[in-house]
Amino acid sequence: MFVVESPIGPLGVTVEGDAVVGVRFGAAAGRRATHPAAAQLAAYFAGELTEFTVPVRMPGGSDFERSVWAEIARIPYGEMVTYGAIATALGDPGAARAVGTACNRNPVPVIVPCHRVVGAGGRMVGFGGGLERKRQLLELEARVSLTRAWGA
Repeated sequence: MFVVESPIGPLGVTVEGDAVVGVRFGAAAGRRATHPAAAQLAAYFAGELTEFTVPVRMPGGSDFERSVWAEIARIPYGEMVTYGAIATALGDPGAARAVGTACNRNPVPVIVPCHRVVGAGGRMVGFGGGLERKRQLLELEARVSLTRAWGA
């Protein structure tokens, strides 16, 4: 594991081969790395990167969890989708809570953007890294999206 310093605190990043297999909030001191994930995370937090290209492998998870993770990986930068909308997209409109649980079990948060999933009506609920981190990530993406759209 290596550590990436970020505005939301240190992130512990685990890599197997070339693929990122884990991101953990609040990591303790660790080694610094030259892996592309470190540079991409730094660029993301600087507002310079809106799409991660680093290889990701998401170990474990049930079939349902893997389907949720695949769905959240498709949420565009700067946008939000509700837990209910993801449940509906997966064919089970009543599974919003199960979607929330799957998001919480996402082994690669930030890179696979579970922070873009919100409650009904856009309410900020649930996030494995805490609601303050979720708010910061959503504000970063909103600010970058608006700047790019308006050329400011």
